[in-house]
Amino acid sequence: MIDVIIAGAGPTGVMLAAELRLHGVRVLVLEKDAEPTKVVRALGIHARTIELMDQRGLLEEFLALGRQHPLGGFFAGISKPQPDRLDTAHAYVLGIPQPVIVRLLTGHATGLGAELRRGAELAGLRQDDDGVSVDLADGTHLRARYLVGCDGGRSTVRKLLGVGFPGEPSTVDTLLGEMALTAPMDELTAVMTEVRRTQLRFGAMPLGDGMFRVLVPAAGVAGDRAVPPSFEEFKHQLHATAGTDFGVHSPRWLSRFGDATRQADRYRVGRVFLAGDAAHVHPPTGGQGLNLGVQDAFNLGWKLAAAVDGWAPAGLLDSYHTERHPVAADVLDNTRAQMHLMSLDPGAQAVRRLLTRLMDFDDVSRYLTEKIIAVGIRYDFGDGPDLLGRRLRDVPLKRGRLYELLRAGRGLLLDQTGRLSVTGWADRVDHVVDASEELDAPALLLRPDGHVAWLGDDQQDLQRHLPTWFGDPAAG
Repeated sequence: MIDVIIAGAGPTGVMLAAELRLHGVRVLVLEKDAEPTKVVRALGIHARTIELMDQRGLLEEFLALGRQHPLGGFFAGISKPQPDRLDTAHAYVLGIPQPVIVRLLTGHATGLGAELRRGAELAGLRQDDDGVSVDLADGTHLRARYLVGCDGGRSTVRKLLGVGFPGEPSTVDTLLGEMALTAPMDELTAVMTEVRRTQLRFGAMPLGDGMFRVLVPAAGVAGDRAVPPSFEEFKHQLHATAGTDFGVHSPRWLSRFGDATRQADRYRVGRVFLAGDAAHVHPPTGGQGLNLGVQDAFNLGWKLAAAVDGWAPAGLLDSYHTERHPVAADVLDNTRAQMHLMSLDPGAQAVRRLLTRLMDFDDVSRYLTEKIIAVGIRYDFGDGPDLLGRRLRDVPLKRGRLYELLRAGRGLLLDQTGRLSVTGWADRVDHVVDASEELDAPALLLRPDGHVAWLGDDQQDLQRHLPTWFGDPAAG
């Protein structure tokens, strides 16, 4: 029996596969597409995802293939300088196309031993007390202890589970593609500057070699968004929006996306879970979608591995929904707000002008920016210091830095007192005696995803909290 089957080899699916393989879990990733997609839906990763890559030792590879950009202008396209004192060591956006992100994460997962099977489409599932039976479209039958649907907004897994996906349907569509332009750059810049005064869903970004990433509003909402637009439709919409098609030719690919905003009622049904776009869809405003899915995987991976290994405490698997559902709900709300602020409606424009002035206050600008880059998230771990439930940014230690200690995906007791112990949990939690001038807590217990589960200096109090996240102590 396979330990975990993952449906979908996008960034969420392969990130989850890698997290599971860190703990020796046998993983099979099923992907219905025979080849990786060339469509570039996401253009980069935000600070929290950059931190996750650093925590797993992948950041140097990403930095080598990406480009760092300042953080200003990411909330509803309102242009403001990057706020001061952002709570991260990575106060930038890393520009890197989604196909490259998927390639790097896939190499990471398969390098750890995950199996990826392309051209394998999930068509049916049944679960019982012992596992999940999966039927593939080609008639193959598989059996696993757990199944995770990372298969996108039209998730087959979600539909087979009968999980509700409430929200709002698309009201506008946007066309997206990569193509060559013959218009001079000064003409393109002048037209873009004028059109974007009112229409922020329009633009052309140079990619090099005469190719551009082009964005333009569609004429209406498509009945089937899976069907790409024709090139003639694309040129027509460029004329309708900008008065010219800029001499576009030689398209690499064409696509469309809408502004549907939906969230799954439940992220877990028995032994089956939903993550990434299978659990939530929203407009791409702020570039949060890919990041949100990868962060889902980071939250779920170690918990699912604990269940496979047999030490997961009661409620650990349910905490995936409890923690991640509110995070996605907040992203849906902020994208709703951003889409409203980008509307041409006079009321929306009045609110936009007001918010533009409010963002001159650094606290307002920082709050909105940290919401987009996901470093302000705090899970509800009960009453306690403000740091409890938050992820801890990378901090320098006397003998290195914090994120270098999280590479194995285990828990971590960072002990500045030298008096504490994780005896009984040493197979799940590393104990490091070190100090940082940037930490005023005597000791911190970090979960494998980097969130602070406990602070203090009392051994008995620590031993009361360890079982909450790391199960019963090992015998002996």
